[in-house]
Amino acid sequence: MIFGCHLSIKDGYLGAAKRAYSMNAGAFQYFPKNPRSLSVKDFDQNDAALCKAFCEENNILSVSHSPYPTSLTPINEQKRNQVIQSLLNDLEISDACGSIGVVVHFGKEVSHLTLLESYQLIIEMLNEILSEWEGNAKILLENNAGIPGAFGTTLEELVQIRRLCNYPEKIGFCFDTCHAFSCGLWDGENWDLFLENALVLGYLDHLKLVHFNNSKYDTRIGKDRHAPIFGPGYIKETQFDQLVQTPQFANIPFVLETPKEEIPHEKEIELLQEKWGDHGKVKN
Repeated sequence: MIFGCHLSIKDGYLGAAKRAYSMNAGAFQYFPKNPRSLSVKDFDQNDAALCKAFCEENNILSVSHSPYPTSLTPINEQKRNQVIQSLLNDLEISDACGSIGVVVHFGKEVSHLTLLESYQLIIEMLNEILSEWEGNAKILLENNAGIPGAFGTTLEELVQIRRLCNYPEKIGFCFDTCHAFSCGLWDGENWDLFLENALVLGYLDHLKLVHFNNSKYDTRIGKDRHAPIFGPGYIKETQFDQLVQTPQFANIPFVLETPKEEIPHEKEIELLQEKWGDHGKVKN
């Protein structure tokens, strides 16, 4: 398996890649710029190129995560324009770093729009962004957390949005285990049913990343609070085992977004490798 975690770019993109290597990680996730801003970043092209070369040389996969204010369902025209320019910037940075793509949250139902109009807005946003994008990095739509039936919590929604977009080849998926557990999409006991549905829908054909997180709350509560994989979380080790051992997940990076204050990510990656093995980067 390929295990990694979210890392800071305080020492640059190359610095993050070197940190992943030092942790014996096969992958890492990063914010391409300030995670609390939609401002367009004039990034260091040389640093990004060095990051890409280092990752290729050491068999490390990378992926970026769009800043927190990013939304595919912006509430007004000003926010819409900001998000579009910001995501194009994120894609450019990610492509320069050789990353798989940019993780983007599915979006939220807009209060002044109908449910259908909210879905249509997501498609419009994706079409506008991807019509201008010609690089290799993809937008990776992430499943939402929430109570059962909340907006963006089903595989059907994710697959249908991709299908209806004018540029489906530029869109992949990110599966967050805590989010899925939060809404009961995967409640720990229904993996076979989840997998069957994912295969029928073609979801796994476009899955590029797993956000590997335990949950501090029980399933179907709607709480998005991450916990370490091994510990007091509500997802059991045997339940994670079903996911990890599924053949369709063998070459997909599993990236931790767990609270590193509780278990340092370096230690947690070590535990993951001891439990399930690491077929990502291997040091010489």
